[in-house]
Amino acid sequence: MQNLTIEVDFDRFPREHTCDGENLSPRIWVSGSDAPYLVVIMDDPDAPRGTFTHWLAWNIPSTGEIPAGIPPEPRVSRPVPAVQGTNNFRRTGYGGPCPPKGAEHRFFIRVWGVEREIDLPPGAGRVELDAALASVATGYGETMAVYRR
Repeated sequence: MQNLTIEVDFDRFPREHTCDGENLSPRIWVSGSDAPYLVVIMDDPDAPRGTFTHWLAWNIPSTGEIPAGIPPEPRVSRPVPAVQGTNNFRRTGYGGPCPPKGAEHRFFIRVWGVEREIDLPPGAGRVELDAALASVATGYGETMAVYRR
């Protein structure tokens, strides 16, 4: 599996990307992938009840950058084509960091390069996406940023 380099332009989530701000998905730079599509999963392993999934998105064309501000709709065409799943907020699309007050949490942004489009319906969950990734992933990388309220 290829090692991908995943970068965001912060170590601490800016307010605009959290539930305390505009809740906009962040810009993500991806390098090292020769796969035609990308998958993004963002989660918080420090959540009180176990890992909390904040974002599931797939069938994103691999162009080196996933732009910020992807609308929280099941299927989007702008600013980049993508299909999005249901997060643990029970909503489709990106749900920004929103930990309990006082505790600093880590948020992992994980990106896979995949060899073909994933045939999952919009709104699919983490279990379905993880299962689909097993047969199509050709590369993987992650980055982490923190947030405290």
